[in-house]
Amino acid sequence: MFLANTWEDYEVLDTGDGEKLERWGNVILRRPDPQTIWPKADPALWKQAQAHYHRSEKGGGEWEFLTRLPERWTIQHQDLRFYVRPTGFKHTGLFPEQAANWVWMGDLIRNSGRKDIRVLNLFGYTGGATLACMAAGAHVTHVDAAKGMIQWGKENRELSKLPEERSRWIVEDAMRFVQREIRRGNTYDGILMDPPSYGRGPSGEVWKLENELFGLVDTSAKVLSDKPLFFLINSYTTGFQASVLSNMLMKCVSSRHGGIIDAQELCLPVTTGGVLPCGASGRWSAK
Repeated sequence: MFLANTWEDYEVLDTGDGEKLERWGNVILRRPDPQTIWPKADPALWKQAQAHYHRSEKGGGEWEFLTRLPERWTIQHQDLRFYVRPTGFKHTGLFPEQAANWVWMGDLIRNSGRKDIRVLNLFGYTGGATLACMAAGAHVTHVDAAKGMIQWGKENRELSKLPEERSRWIVEDAMRFVQREIRRGNTYDGILMDPPSYGRGPSGEVWKLENELFGLVDTSAKVLSDKPLFFLINSYTTGFQASVLSNMLMKCVSSRHGGIIDAQELCLPVTTGGVLPCGASGRWSAK
């Protein structure tokens, strides 16, 4: 498995009964997680929760705030800093399991010996991976269909004191952007994507993961440079196993560039024992 075990400001305290108890800096949140089908290991711990997200039977849900929380606060991963806050549909503005991939990409960039690495981050959200690649020395083009997420990402960049000139932030549908880059002849040394299972583009385009992902991966592989460094696919959708991501990388990337594929479960360690599964990642690297 790929284990995100490099955090100090984030921790999964306990899991069970369809929920997870997490520490985000000094704030403890209780959120649903359908994969935690076992009993809670330490029920007394859960009394520390400062906010609890309740799912609705009609879909969605809402936060119950048990203590007064700041509107937003910051957490740190290595040299990177991020704003987090409870948002709609249980989210906080960061997916901490992705730290395992941030470290992997950062190491590849730093160890490449190259100063001109260009990275494309599709479905970039609030910029965790963008900042990790920038901190390693890459120039990153960050694409997301949600204007609010782009703004949040820019604020995270400023918070992390990373140079503005090493990033480009674009509100656009991912496939449409990649197709335009092909026409322009632009290429990238690293590509990553963390697509939602369902969503809409800025002009109302409907995205369904099972219908669109292979075509997006295949099209995106066409904007890899002649000396590509990495290609990363994330999938939180439980129906897509790691082998699905591996097969796509084999057909779309390795067939053109050779290289090495490693696809595994993505997990977070749990303080009371075990791990929390968080989908899968498929990694391609040149070596």
